[in-house]
Amino acid sequence: MAVEAPYSRYNKSSFKIAIFFCIAAAAIFAYDGYLSKYDWSMRRSFYEDHVIDGKPDGDMIFNQKSPFAFIVLAVILIFWYRVRKDKKLIADENELIFSDTRKIPYDSIEKINKTYFDSKGYFTITYKNKDSKEIDQKLSDRTYDNMKEILELLVEKISRTQ
Repeated sequence: MAVEAPYSRYNKSSFKIAIFFCIAAAAIFAYDGYLSKYDWSMRRSFYEDHVIDGKPDGDMIFNQKSPFAFIVLAVILIFWYRVRKDKKLIADENELIFSDTRKIPYDSIEKINKTYFDSKGYFTITYKNKDSKEIDQKLSDRTYDNMKEILELLVEKISRTQ
């Protein structure tokens, strides 16, 4: 029986908050940079303080140029979110599967350190790769949900093989 750990809600929420922040910052700076010059604007005083003799100062220039950077950052975050949101960790009968190309067989796992799992939400597995080099892999409940079941299955599989 395979156990799945989907990409965590914590990370998905963090992406959504960052995307919202970028869009909101772009809107606020664009308003100050481009619309504050009109009389109907509620920020007319900002324009009067930061444009002297028709020349914008550093704050106004920042407010005019930064919205483009925030929009580009939001687009990058949206793309990154869409790539990562379906990511999952699968513990099947024989191996721990991170992706199609990255799999850790249970018989290569040397030890599991779950000292900080209850307090900090992560555990570390030490395994040997194909070159017999020891590698530590940290698995966190901030990255994947359902880590308790993954840990229980790993402990069960490792105890059987030893």
